[in-house]
Amino acid sequence: MYPTRILLLAVFLLSPAFPSGQVSFRVMSYNVENLFDIYDDPETEDEEFLPSGGRRWTPSRYMHKLRQIARVISAAGEWDTPALVGLCEVENDTVLTHLLTRTPLRRQQYRYLVTRGSDRRGINVALLYQRDKFRYLGHRSVPLRFRAAGRSTRDILHVWGELSSRDTLDVIVCHFPSKYGGEKESEALRLEAAHTLGRLSDSLSHLRLNPLQIIMGDFNEEPGSRCMQLITGANLLNLFAAATPAATHGSQKYQSNWNQLDQIIIHRRMNHPKATMRLVSGSARTFSPSFLLTADKTWRGQRPWRTYHGFRYEAGYSDHLPVIADFIIVAK
Repeated sequence: MYPTRILLLAVFLLSPAFPSGQVSFRVMSYNVENLFDIYDDPETEDEEFLPSGGRRWTPSRYMHKLRQIARVISAAGEWDTPALVGLCEVENDTVLTHLLTRTPLRRQQYRYLVTRGSDRRGINVALLYQRDKFRYLGHRSVPLRFRAAGRSTRDILHVWGELSSRDTLDVIVCHFPSKYGGEKESEALRLEAAHTLGRLSDSLSHLRLNPLQIIMGDFNEEPGSRCMQLITGANLLNLFAAATPAATHGSQKYQSNWNQLDQIIIHRRMNHPKATMRLVSGSARTFSPSFLLTADKTWRGQRPWRTYHGFRYEAGYSDHLPVIADFIIVAK
């Protein structure tokens, strides 16, 4: 048998099987923990992440971080890199351009979109997408405005594109306000963010003839919280609502407790067995291979292998683990 035939046979045997006319579509959401470039932005408070800053964010550490993130995205794809990757805590176009051109991800032909919000440190949310699976049609940043004076945070990123089924998919990437200052004290900010997100989702449900929505990101709330229940309502389904991070891994660990702060939410129509884009049952999960974890010497067990633990450089990946979910698209 000729070598080319051997290669083709191997690809056929190793590729996941789907009926004719169906396409696999993996989605990933990942808080990458302070992906800053090494350049000073005079309009933001990014001094900590400069070569001369408190964390000594050198070019070698920056390039190592980019390669680490690229490795996670590639590994999460298994058979292929994910069709969509939502990212939280990225600084700007520079880090995304470098991620997609100076790491092995350059072979994947990703394109990106990023917000330019009013976060004081200059961090934003972004979406990577594969053009052969998601044909970009448009995007916008949706600012989060709060009653409390002087409060600002990341914008919501809304992107829409066409699938192979010729349906329009709306993708929303979020990074809700943190619990800095106290969980109860900051809850009002996340509730206001949830109201904004809910209105956006409802408007899209009325706009689209066949509404397909994927909402993902770091919500800084557990799936069962009042904030997350406010979002889902009648139209949306939180794929991590039944998550039990205490028994396995959540996406983030605080002291001895695992938390499921990173989640993927879909329109309920996508859970129907005859939907043109439908969820693969049981596919939503936290992606937690051993290389993303390290021994937790303080609280026992394991924890995410971070870039920094406090101000100590660990050379890891992130303080969060990614979440993923699989879908099948039925081409028309």
